[in-house]
Amino acid sequence: MPVTQLDPRTALVLIDLQRSVVDLTAGPHTTAEVVARCARLANAFRAADLPVVLVNVTGGAPGRVEKGFAGGDPQPGWTELVPELDHQPDDILVTKQRWNAFHGTALDSELRRHQVTQVVVAGISTSSGVESTARAAHDHGYHVIVPVDAITDVVPDAHDNSVAFVFPRMSETGTTEEVLAHLH
Repeated sequence: MPVTQLDPRTALVLIDLQRSVVDLTAGPHTTAEVVARCARLANAFRAADLPVVLVNVTGGAPGRVEKGFAGGDPQPGWTELVPELDHQPDDILVTKQRWNAFHGTALDSELRRHQVTQVVVAGISTSSGVESTARAAHDHGYHVIVPVDAITDVVPDAHDNSVAFVFPRMSETGTTEEVLAHLH
């Protein structure tokens, strides 16, 4: 489904665009392509005086899992956001410990403080941080857009499943260009 509109108070929420995550091999879009598209979105949202939320992850849920951190043991500086995002003083920074950027953070209160009614969620990885955050945004009552060319996953089949079966039930999906066209 194409993007139909952006609410007057829409925020961009960029998930886990940090050193450890963008160093992973991903598909169907390379991490470099996703970072470039997300940087374009961030610049456009800033130019439109709309909130930009930069999310990084510094930990994980405490439960037992069969597969841990996808990149192996984290390296020094692994939580640093990539410089291409051009972090600005007015950006909202959210550090999360779980896949979902709303869980245990001030994200919802920050969005409400900025009178946000809609979020555009992009970043890495599609089936974990992006999907979990999009689900939570929908559950919190926000309109959600996922630009499917600004997300990717280390498991391409998981990406495809989220795009085909999950996102259409909780959001509009489209492209980076469609989102940008609605900003003008």
